[in-house]
Amino acid sequence: MRRKGLASMAVQSVEPSTTSVDLGPAVALSCRECGERFGLGPIFACALCFGPLEVAYDLPAGGPRQAADLRKRIEDGPANIWRYAPLLPVPADVADKPNLNPGLTKLVKAGNLARELGVTGGLYVKDDSGNPTHSFKDRVVAIAVEAARAFGFTTLSCSSTGNLAGAVGAAAARAGFKSCVFIPHDLEAGKVVMAAVYGGDLVGIEGTYDDVNRFCSELIGDPLGEGWGFVNVNLRPYYGEGSKTLAYEICEQLGWRLPDQIVVPIASGSQLTKIDKGLKELVALGLVEDRPYKIFGAQAEGCSPVSRAFKDGHDVVRPVKPDTIAKSLAIGNPADGPYVLDIARRTGGAVEDVTDEQIVDAIRLLARTEGIFAETAGGVTVGVTRKLIESGLLDPSLTTVVLNTGDGLKTLDAVAAGPTATIRPSLEAFRAAGLAAG
Repeated sequence: MRRKGLASMAVQSVEPSTTSVDLGPAVALSCRECGERFGLGPIFACALCFGPLEVAYDLPAGGPRQAADLRKRIEDGPANIWRYAPLLPVPADVADKPNLNPGLTKLVKAGNLARELGVTGGLYVKDDSGNPTHSFKDRVVAIAVEAARAFGFTTLSCSSTGNLAGAVGAAAARAGFKSCVFIPHDLEAGKVVMAAVYGGDLVGIEGTYDDVNRFCSELIGDPLGEGWGFVNVNLRPYYGEGSKTLAYEICEQLGWRLPDQIVVPIASGSQLTKIDKGLKELVALGLVEDRPYKIFGAQAEGCSPVSRAFKDGHDVVRPVKPDTIAKSLAIGNPADGPYVLDIARRTGGAVEDVTDEQIVDAIRLLARTEGIFAETAGGVTVGVTRKLIESGLLDPSLTTVVLNTGDGLKTLDAVAAGPTATIRPSLEAFRAAGLAAG
């Protein structure tokens, strides 16, 4: 058996709940490696092989009538991720509970960017900066909150490269939980402020994200962590399902059809794997036509262990020490890295990386062409898209979706900008600066 990505995590000691929990269509946790099933509970690793666990469902049949009914139910649902509640590990009345209600963010048809990149088949940016705390992390935390409620946790926690810390702090405040989140000590100032403002505890750890993650894994097994739900550790199987909603929304916004190509940033790799899972579920349910699609992964060169493994033809992802401005992607030992490799190869995609300079250039390009100010992770996906087109790996004649997972206001240090000119308040000074139109 090939071990995939649990080296930095300890096995959760809490047993699955023996009482009935209402998590909608979720019926069990299933090992991604050996297929063993476990009851729904705050565990994330298989007791037999230590493989990662994910949520298994009892979903409706995929016949034409059932698909039509489900599609209508979704379209008539709330304007957030809870429209997909029948496909998620949440109770049916989730929309009535205190939550940040993220999702249904814009799918921007990026015609100007398409012309710059030479894309003729239709280019779209899925802009998740419109979520409540301005990143896609609100999706995954919203699902984790419902699991935390079901399992009786009182405190929400996480290890974070920044965006998740803010999402957990905000969601905990809204849902009535205490919060204590852990971050590397050298994060961008904007992310630190956004994580701290919600009133929970914010703890900086000296070291990288992987050091933070190891510490949290130790805390789970200690009495100090009793009653704590770590959204990306002991609640990880549920948390990860939130990323499926990106796939659901993209297909619905494209008129219930699969994109031909999608470019996804890689941190832990979970987002990419769950987007693939979501696309496959829509096919199985009959909500979209089954046809080929390609998934491409995007990394920063300064933290590119999955890209390196892909290019070298390896199945094992070797950990690295991150050194990049794209700190939200700076996970040197990505838990889902090997699964990303499997998906990229299975779908005919690829995994590519770009330098910090290319990231900044791509941030500016997206802002200049589409009016979207992306954080560094968005610069990675746009930069990788351009690189994939130039290398011939991405077909510009096909419908392509590029993810922007966060707001550029969180990573201001990455892009130096200022006034075009500073002048006296007079028309003469304006003319002299050469700024008059014409």
